[in-house]
Amino acid sequence: MRRWRTASEAETRQLGTALGDELSPNGTLLLSGELGAGKTVLAQGVAAAVGVPARQVQSPSFILVREHEGSAGRFVHIDLYRLEPEETAPLGLEEILAGEGVKVVEWAERLPHAPESAMHLLIRVGGDGIEREIMETSFDQREETVEDSTRQRASHQEDER
Repeated sequence: MRRWRTASEAETRQLGTALGDELSPNGTLLLSGELGAGKTVLAQGVAAAVGVPARQVQSPSFILVREHEGSAGRFVHIDLYRLEPEETAPLGLEEILAGEGVKVVEWAERLPHAPESAMHLLIRVGGDGIEREIMETSFDQREETVEDSTRQRASHQEDER
């Protein structure tokens, strides 16, 4: 499993662009991490890899699915923050994720199932609040890794007090 560290939003976005090149033309990226971890920033970088300007990619928390046409292909941005796993089933996400284009799913731990070929990343916020640790993980371990990340962050915040 791969790991990266980024020290700024710009570095996180650059990593997203590199990953977008790997995912093109029809890959799926599943993102997990606490609120404010940088999932949307990473998604902006992925979008840039298919020719969608980063400023067009915003957290679609109220609009669950946003589709963009870039100069190098289709980009689909899905945000499941406001849903429980059982609420995602009737949305037809399986068809969207199996479709054409590069797909990024924020709050992927709320998906009941993931495409077998999807890349899953967990993003953790560093102690300084700026640095990010990004780890490739198995989708099957998504709940464990997200819970572990939340516990580690809470423990670190307690240590700082």
